[in-house]
Amino acid sequence: MHADLERLRRSGAPKAGAGIVHLGLGAFFRAFGAIYVEDAVRLSGGDWGIIGVSLQSAGTRDKLVGQDFVYNVVTQNNDGTESHRTVEILRNVLVAPEDPEAVVAAMADPAIRIVSLTVTEKGYCHDPATGMLKLDHPEIRHDLSNGLPRSAPGFLVRALQRRREAGVPPFTVLTCDNLPENGKLVRRAVIDLARQIDPALADWIGEQGRFPSTMVDRITPATKPEDVASLGRKLGYLDQAPVMCEPFRQWVIEDDFVAAYGDNARPDLGAAGAEMVRDVTAYEHMKLRMLNGTHSSLAYLGYLAGHETISDAVADPAFARFVKRLWREEIIPSFKAPEAVDIEAYADALFERYSNTAIRHRTWQIAMDGSQKLPQRILGTISDNLSAGRESPGLVLAVAGWMRYVGGIDEKGEPIEVKDPLAERLRGLSDQAGTPEETVAALLGVREVFSAQMAAALSAPITKAYAMLCEDGARASVRETG
Repeated sequence: MHADLERLRRSGAPKAGAGIVHLGLGAFFRAFGAIYVEDAVRLSGGDWGIIGVSLQSAGTRDKLVGQDFVYNVVTQNNDGTESHRTVEILRNVLVAPEDPEAVVAAMADPAIRIVSLTVTEKGYCHDPATGMLKLDHPEIRHDLSNGLPRSAPGFLVRALQRRREAGVPPFTVLTCDNLPENGKLVRRAVIDLARQIDPALADWIGEQGRFPSTMVDRITPATKPEDVASLGRKLGYLDQAPVMCEPFRQWVIEDDFVAAYGDNARPDLGAAGAEMVRDVTAYEHMKLRMLNGTHSSLAYLGYLAGHETISDAVADPAFARFVKRLWREEIIPSFKAPEAVDIEAYADALFERYSNTAIRHRTWQIAMDGSQKLPQRILGTISDNLSAGRESPGLVLAVAGWMRYVGGIDEKGEPIEVKDPLAERLRGLSDQAGTPEETVAALLGVREVFSAQMAAALSAPITKAYAMLCEDGARASVRETG
C-alpha cells in the first residue's frame, strides 16, 4: 500500500526560525512539547522552531527527512474516534553519533535560547538512588576526555563551554523527563561534569544558567506499523512518523528562564495552555507518584498476570480495586497536593485515562528501565510512608513484582525480554539465588536502586510479597492485597 501513496509534505506556511534544540527526539516530545511550542508560535509569534537531536540512532531522522520533518499527531479517544493534526514546528533532525560536532554547533548558535530534553531516566548518567552524576559512567568517562561528547550532560556542557568562550549567554535547560525535581537534577549533573572540565565554566553555568523544573503528562504509546498503515488509508497519503497519544495533556513549568534574553527567553507557553508556576514540586509528586507509580505497579504485576496493556489490566476487577486502593491508602497520604487540585477527582481522571482501550500502552513498554524508575516512582512513596508509620503493602508487592520480572522468566516459564541498563546483572543475581529469600536479599543489595537503609526496612515485607508471587501468582496476589 505504501508504494501507492504520496508522502506527507510541508504546507506553504512561513517557517519560524530555530530557537530550541531538543535532545532525545522520541514520540513523547513530538506528541507533547512540540505541540505546545507550535501553538505558542501560532498564537504569539517568535522564532521558536525546533531542531531535534537523536542521541542513539538515525531511525527517527530517516523517517522524517523524506517528508521535510512534518508529521501527524493522532489523538485516540476512549469512544473509538480519533483526530489528527499535522505538526510543522520541526526544522531539522540531527543524529549525534553520526555528527556530534553538528549537534554542539547547533546548541552553541546564539539563536538557540532553550535546549530541552526527553532522554529518559537513564540518559542523565546519574545514580537514581542518590541523584549524583556517575563519573565512572562509560559515556561520562568518554566526555571528560573528548571535546565531542556522547551523553546528554556532555552535549550540554560542551555547548555551554563554547557559548561562554564566544561571549554568548547560556541557554535555558528545560528537562521534560519524569524525575523528581528534574531541573535541579540536570543542573547538578551539568555543573558536576563542567567542574571536572573547567571550574570557571561550572561557576558561570551556576550563576547565569537556568534549569527550571517541569511536570509533563501525556500518555504516548509506541507507534506500530499497523498505525502507519491505518493512518495512510484514512488520510490518503503516507506519514512514516506519526505519533499516537491520549487526549489529555498537562505541562507545568517553573517560570525561570535565562534573564539575558528578556522577553525573548521563551515561547508564550502560557498562551498555549502550559501552567507557568513558581514551584512545580507539588505537581511533580502528584504525577510521579499517582500516575507513574501506579503505571509501573500495573506494568510489572500486570505483565506477570498476562495483561498486555494498561487498559487490559484495569479492566480486570482485581487490578482495578488494587490501583484504586494504592491511590487511596498508600499514595495520596504520602504527599501534599497542589493548591486548588481536587486529588480524588485527579485519581478518578487517571483511572478513566487508564481505561482508554484505544491507547494500547503496553505493560512491557512501561516496564523498561525499572532500575532507573523505581526510586522516584515507588520507593520515595514507600520511604515517606515508613517515616510516617504507614504500611505500603501494595507498593511493596509492586517492587516484588519488579524483582520477579527482572528474573527474566514469566509465570508460564516463558522468557521475558527485560530492557534495563542493569538487566544482565539483575538476571545474574536472580539466577544465582536459590530461594525467594536469597533472591530478594540479592536484589536489595543493588545500591543503584536501594539504599542500605531502604533495603533493611524492606527486607521482610518484600520477601513475604515475593514468596506470595511465586506461590500464588500475580493476579491472586493482587486480589489478596487489593
